[in-house]
Amino acid sequence: MNATPHVTQNTNRRSSAIDGRTTRHAGYRLSLSCRARIEEIYGWLKTVGGQRKTLYRGEELVGWMFELSLAAYNLVRMRKLAPDLA
Repeated sequence: MNATPHVTQNTNRRSSAIDGRTTRHAGYRLSLSCRARIEEIYGWLKTVGGQRKTLYRGEELVGWMFELSLAAYNLVRMRKLAPDLA
């Protein structure tokens, strides 16, 4: 398909596999900002949501706990979006 993955460009002392042909496009910047927002969700799930080390065994229980943590994160996001009612 001749597509370039939108991974972060390595700008530290080494050469990067992602060069200016990819980073000059607006879509690259948009892709990285979307990726950063997704990583924030995973960071929240691991630190606050208790998903770093699960307490349960089995795919069903772990999946249920993951969905519960995502629902809690959605409530946190909704609180930030709602206008102040006070």
